Amino acid sequence: MKLLILGGTQFLGRHLVEAALNAGHQVTLFNRGQTAPRRFDVTTLIGDRDGDLGALGRWEGDAVIDTSGYVPRVVKDSVTRLKSRVSHYTFVSSISVYEDFSRANVTESFSRITLANPHSENINEDYGGLKAASEDVVRQGFEEALVVRPGLLVGPYDPTDRFTYWVRRWSHPGPVLVPGDPSAPIQWIDVRDVADWILRQVADRVAGTYNLTGIPGTLGQLMEVLESETPGGPAVWVDEEFLLEHEVREWLDLPLWIARKTNWPGFVGVNIDRAIARGLRLRPWAQTIFDIRKWDRMRGSPPLRSGLMLDREQDLLAAWKRHVDANKN
Repeated sequence: MKLLILGGTQFLGRHLVEAALNAGHQVTLFNRGQTAPRRFDVTTLIGDRDGDLGALGRWEGDAVIDTSGYVPRVVKDSVTRLKSRVSHYTFVSSISVYEDFSRANVTESFSRITLANPHSENINEDYGGLKAASEDVVRQGFEEALVVRPGLLVGPYDPTDRFTYWVRRWSHPGPVLVPGDPSAPIQWIDVRDVADWILRQVADRVAGTYNLTGIPGTLGQLMEVLESETPGGPAVWVDEEFLLEHEVREWLDLPLWIARKTNWPGFVGVNIDRAIARGLRLRPWAQTIFDIRKWDRMRGSPPLRSGLMLDREQDLLAAWKRHVDANKN
């Protein structure tokens, strides 16, 4: 196939490029030229989706994969420019488009967020609504539109370090602070499984909307795998109320943690039956952990963008021990 990928190659884009080249496809990138890996044998067209599409020139091909569409106005410009040159368009959206996560088993038919201000371009405040509106723009422009709604993506080259935090933390000996209890639900997917699935659907010219994340599991199951693969541990399970009282932030300070009082079971309970029916293949958790650890060491284990600093974790563990001891008396 002759593919055009809109966006950088920092994370999902990077793995899409690698998988596409391994499959023998011809790849052209369109981006600002800031993160494209030079080791890839691809054509890179330098421009800006917001007002500078000239570098696309007369490009024509088999399919477009849009990994960087966030604002409907900008997405519409790309759709308008390309709809006469290619017939299949894949838009990478997000499960954040869903309006209600108060119940699990979220399917593709669940209601989506509608922007209160249809002219908003505030990605930080209206991310889900902007993604939902961008989906509509793509569907209006292409009959063969594949809309993919990923959940939490993890794997090598993850710029957020959310999952990498746990892999690195368990790579060091000593007790590990873990929030809540072992039954807390979690859900994520290896970015390479997403890239593989998308490319196979594009090759088959599949259209429609698909949730794309992993099989739901528990935090306890993940900690068991981490403990079996690393020298760290044991896990010290710390009460959620205690953590919240000590201003530990969900998701940011302790990635993957959503307190039960937040009442978002749907965020980690997304239904992926449609993607599985279309051949979604998920690698073992241990493989993802091994590969992330290898990549993290290869890059020199720089400071992480997510998770607790070690000294703060130790302070919290000490405070938790005092709390537990005091309540024994």
